[in-house]
Amino acid sequence: MMIWCDVEDLFEYARSRSRPSGIQRLAYEVYVALRALSGDQVGFVRQDPVTAALRVVDWQDVEALYNYMSNAAPLPPQRAVPPGLIVPTALRGLARRVPDDVRLPLGRAARGQITAVRGVAQAAGAMLKLLRARDSPPSPVDTAKVTGRHLREVARPGDVLAVLGSPWSHPDYPAMVAELNRTAGLRFALLVYDLIPAIRPEYSAHHTVPAFLRFMRGCLPLADFIFAISKATAQDLTKWAERELIPLRTSPQPIPIGTEFVRPNAGTPLPGSLVPGGYALFVSTMEARKNHQLAFRAWRRLLDEMPAEQVPTLVFAGRIGWMVADLMQQIENSKRLDGKLVLVDNADDATLAALYAGARFTLFPSLYEGWGLPVSESLAFGKVCLASNRSSVPEAGGPFCLYHDPDSVTEAVTLYRRVLKEPEMLRALEQRIAAEHRPTAWSATARTILDAVGSAA
Repeated sequence: MMIWCDVEDLFEYARSRSRPSGIQRLAYEVYVALRALSGDQVGFVRQDPVTAALRVVDWQDVEALYNYMSNAAPLPPQRAVPPGLIVPTALRGLARRVPDDVRLPLGRAARGQITAVRGVAQAAGAMLKLLRARDSPPSPVDTAKVTGRHLREVARPGDVLAVLGSPWSHPDYPAMVAELNRTAGLRFALLVYDLIPAIRPEYSAHHTVPAFLRFMRGCLPLADFIFAISKATAQDLTKWAERELIPLRTSPQPIPIGTEFVRPNAGTPLPGSLVPGGYALFVSTMEARKNHQLAFRAWRRLLDEMPAEQVPTLVFAGRIGWMVADLMQQIENSKRLDGKLVLVDNADDATLAALYAGARFTLFPSLYEGWGLPVSESLAFGKVCLASNRSSVPEAGGPFCLYHDPDSVTEAVTLYRRVLKEPEMLRALEQRIAAEHRPTAWSATARTILDAVGSAA
């Protein structure tokens, strides 16, 4: 029996992003562990851009692309505020004194101009990215070239097509899976990370929701194996499928998530003027769901209520994502909390590891998660995480974190202040992490998947 892992989403992601996100990192670690355990019994496929059929791809191409994304030089720093037009307060006040029959038509015209200006700004931003990409080392893999043999030519009945990433943007995926089952006898395994676009669409980019729903509604009924990255996700999936009348062939099975992480090179410096122990670290793409807004507001209150020298620098490490324009404007207006907030965009793996190792503690106030990889990574470095008490985050952190309501700035400030004023709390938890925390190997993740598909062969 072969397991054929569809890695097209990694190549697709690499065409527009310079760093892997949590999904790509998790999936890649599972691929590596599967190969270590099963060797030649694991293969990899991509989608032919012309026919949309799956073709075999060499592991060396997957490995080379991921290593390039993980270790390529970071892009130059960008402005905190995304391109747009900011209307001064004085002009807004003047506009309110203009009669409606004049103001409203002018407003419509102004909005049209703003849209045009933003379109030009976005185009300029895209051009800047192209120029930066031109000056960066070329990718070792042509992400648009797919030339291997068709999967249907090499697969045997009983083999498994495994989707361990996120190919949600492909509208014909369910039809392709059904065809491979009918013509080649392939079984289908699906790893579900979360149900955010289905049950928390307010946190998703608008184009993600219909694509995700179409993929899940089409693929879930075809899945012979459904894996989930947490018990919380498995429960969400079961409830949602029942509510949407989606028939499942099998119950979702939670799998252990690895916590092994690259250690910093001895010579890897911290970014800027950061010093070990002098900062709190929040690792995540900056998007509304991750709740950077709460961390920003909490830090503002700490700086208002405590001497600045007693408040560590707050570090946001992650690319700027979606639905955070207002927050980015606040960050810029505050002069990055007068220097007490540092943005580290697109850190490579070595820099990210150095940031974890040097942090006084970490933050993760996310409003909803499928797992919470930054929490388990923090523990792998022996660092206490002050984390959200929602969804799967307590699964990732267990008894080694300090939790708060992610909707309450006041509760977060109370916890943060206590940790700063009672450093023995951190020391006690760090000692407990060192004595009791047992990192999960990615081999345990892969073994669970292999055991499930093997026992059903």
